[in-house]
Order: sequence, then structure tokens, then C-alpha cells
Amino acid sequence: MPPKISSSQKAEVLVEALPYIRRFYDKTIVIKYGGNAMTDIALQEDFAEDIVLLKLIGMNPVVVHGAGPQIGALLQKLGKQSEFIQGMRVTDEETLDVVEMVLGGLINQEIVTLINKAGGRAVGLTGKDGHFIHARKLKVASKDDKRKKIDVGLVGEVVRIDPEIIQILDQRDFIPVIAPIGADESGVAYNINADIAAGKLAVTLQAEKLILLTNTTGVLDKSGKVLTGLTAKKVNELIDDGTISGGMLPKVECALDAVKNGVKTAHIIDGRISHALLLEVLTSEGVGTLIRGASANRAEGR
Repeated sequence: MPPKISSSQKAEVLVEALPYIRRFYDKTIVIKYGGNAMTDIALQEDFAEDIVLLKLIGMNPVVVHGAGPQIGALLQKLGKQSEFIQGMRVTDEETLDVVEMVLGGLINQEIVTLINKAGGRAVGLTGKDGHFIHARKLKVASKDDKRKKIDVGLVGEVVRIDPEIIQILDQRDFIPVIAPIGADESGVAYNINADIAAGKLAVTLQAEKLILLTNTTGVLDKSGKVLTGLTAKKVNELIDDGTISGGMLPKVECALDAVKNGVKTAHIIDGRISHALLLEVLTSEGVGTLIRGASANRAEGR
């Protein structure tokens, strides 16, 4: 049981949050939801409560979610082995059927239900709805020869996003919950990486923040300390000297792309922490790494 706090301590917490509530009132925050936060029941409920609270105090949260572990588990039950190339799930037609069923159906509706249960008004959709995520086939560059392209199947990259449906939902006080499945002009569906979809959506909506929930504490220096308040220039230096590498690299590149294209700040935070979202948005300490764009207020940095 967490220790009880007094009424005066509760009031102090609310007052400390006031500058952040004022600063981010009516601002759009795009949140990529995945990892441990999606599989632990207590963390699921915390996340839903955080989203509802942000909406109630005047912010416009937009959720983009993944479902990697759940898709992998169902494929395994069907006797199909998951295969990844440079972090992208190789997606044939049978795999895409599973992706659409789990990502666009089961998991999407689970998140909608959690948010609604917490008092919100969530609406679930995929990028195919209203054809708002336009995609095309993605071919991954070979690690050994960048000129060589690898076909990973029905995996897509975002061509453009039509924000109208999201804007309408926001204006009507609904909370969009988006499964990253797009389609091309012929109606062919594509599985899109959730981090990439969230980043592109944040740019399209000119969001105040892009927040990526992860299974790590954030970007670490070579001694294991969390780095934050980073500029794009500093992040590029950390990539060049090898401090940022491996699985963190795609997330950092997604965050960099967002802040270079108008998003004020990008955050890579630890989704294993209870109420991580509120801690990152409404406190000065935060729970991860903040990457600041050129247009961000210096006070935003930690």
C-alpha cells in the first residue's frame, strides 16, 4: 500500500501542476502506447486514467498503439513463426490478417474500453477508416549494402495523413485511439510501425508533444545515467559516438524527425512506471528523456 498523503499535500501537488496545465491547455499530445504498460493490468488502468485526466484538464491526447507481443503470441498459436528484419515484422497476407484482427480489433477495443471505463469518451479507428493514413509499400535498406532493398511484405510507410477525422473527434471531446494500419490508393492494407505512425501523426497535427512509452528508462549515457533536455544537435552527436545504438536508435530517430518538423518536444519515457504519462507532462522531473525542438520553450527542458 502506498503511503497516504494529507489534504494539504494533495493541494500542493495540484498547485505544482498548474503551470503545466496552463502551458499545455488546448495543445495536442500524441502518445505511442505499447510495451509493458500494455500488458500489465495495473499499468493499463493507470494509462487510461492519465489519458482521461489530460483530456479533462483541457489537453488533446491522441493515442497510437502497437500490439507486437499479442500479434506474436497469436501467430505462434497458429503455428507461424514471427520474423523481423531491422525491427520490421515480415508481413505476408496471413500475417496481415492476424495484425488487422489483433491490432485493429481486439487491442484497439480493449484500450477504448479502458479509457471509457475511466470516464473518457474514446473512439477506436485504424488508418483505413476514412482513408486517413495513406501508405505505400516499405522496402528496408540492407545493413550490409544500403543500396540493396529488402522486401518485408505488406509493411507500409506513411505517404501522408489526412487529419480531419482526428480534428473532428478532438473538437467533440472524443479521444482518438488509433491502430497503425494504412492503405494505398487501391485499398491494399499495410502494417505500419506504431512509433513511425505516431511520429508522422504528431507532425501532421503540429502537436505540442510526441510521447513514446517504452520498456526502458530512456536514453542512457555510457555510464547508464538517463539523459534529458537534449537538443537535436546533441542527439546526433550521441548517435555518431555510439552512445545511442541498437533498439533505442529507431525510437530516437522517430523523435528527431518529429522535432525537426515542428513538434515542440519528443519524450521517450518508461512505461513501466505507474502514471508515467502524468509524471512526464505535469512535473519538472519527468520519467525519461526529453528531446527539444528548435521552437520549444527553454523552460520545457529538464
